[in-house]
Amino acid sequence: MRCFVAVVPPPVALDHLDDFLEPRRAAADFRWTAPDQVHLTLAFIGDLAERRLDDLVERLERAASRRRTTSTAITGGGAFPHAAGAKVLWAGLDLDEDDAVEVRRMADGARAAANRAGAKVAGQRFRPHLTVARCGRPTEVSSWVKLLDAYRGPEWTIDAFTLVESHLGEGPRGRPRYEVVADFPLG
Repeated sequence: MRCFVAVVPPPVALDHLDDFLEPRRAAADFRWTAPDQVHLTLAFIGDLAERRLDDLVERLERAASRRRTTSTAITGGGAFPHAAGAKVLWAGLDLDEDDAVEVRRMADGARAAANRAGAKVAGQRFRPHLTVARCGRPTEVSSWVKLLDAYRGPEWTIDAFTLVESHLGEGPRGRPRYEVVADFPLG
């Protein structure tokens, strides 16, 4: 199984971001993330043996129960690896210092749960972001980062994280199709 653990913003937050980006999308030849696929990845698991799924679910339940809810809003943005040669354009989250620590602990808990369940977690250090577009080649995106810096969506509460299975190439236009495996309420 190819899967990830994520915080999925509520529809009101995703719709607001989509309404902001929609009239601007035609100005760039990016592969825009479908609004229903925008999420904050806590842990990416490129290959999970199906026999490990039950153990992973139990461990994620425990990890979520140790975390508290956090208020946030989608705001600001950036690019990976940098705005002068971006491959990814992202939106950020409004988190004070305590909430940023809490979100980092959610990611640490999700990654530890996956490792203990025998899955290898991919990715570098955790940097909270929501991918809104991918560039086919390194692209100058400073104006897009400035545009996102002016954006602020409605406030919402992170009250759960979700285990999602990703089926590559099975979605519209060859995109991945996401299937929710389980939701894990916080606290």
